[in-house]
Amino acid sequence: MTTLPPLQDLQLVLGSGSPRRLELLAQLGVTPIAIRPPDIDEDPHKAELPRDYVNRIAAEKVAAVVAGEGEVVLCADTTVALGRRIMGKPGDTGEAAAFLYALSGRRHKVITSVAVKRGDQIWQKDVQSTVAMKQLSDAEVNAYLASGDWQGKAGGYAIQGPAGAFIPWINGSYTGIVGLPLTETAGLLTAAGFPLYKGDT
Repeated sequence: MTTLPPLQDLQLVLGSGSPRRLELLAQLGVTPIAIRPPDIDEDPHKAELPRDYVNRIAAEKVAAVVAGEGEVVLCADTTVALGRRIMGKPGDTGEAAAFLYALSGRRHKVITSVAVKRGDQIWQKDVQSTVAMKQLSDAEVNAYLASGDWQGKAGGYAIQGPAGAFIPWINGSYTGIVGLPLTETAGLLTAAGFPLYKGDT
């Protein structure tokens, strides 16, 4: 039987190359000892619903990260859902433009699933937020595309960047929309025994 290390000795591994998730973890006072983004197939399954998809991908990510003794792994996945349509990271400027025009003047969901692994146990939770995007003009779309900020962003935009000017209203978790819902992430880390609050005993 493996002896688990004392809780205060647990170290966090971030299974994501996202600088936004690293910055959000820093808001919790957490600095990972390592960043190990897993290499998995993120293509949706046929007729897969957005919430099912994002939960599956987060679970597959955390399962794919190799962790040593005393390491807690955190992975997350975020997707933009327009109805049943999954809007992932656009492959090029044309796809990003198509996403923006599809979202223009409409409400959509942003779903982030967070998965935390310690040993062979996984804790997971998803957070859904509703986002309204104003009607975009061609000039606004073209200027945003030229900024390059859309690259690597689910749905082709990032609320914390210039596209924040396109978002008049949200209902839900702002940090979840950015990519890591802090309240829920803190809860999962605490559940896994990670000493998030150093005064914990």
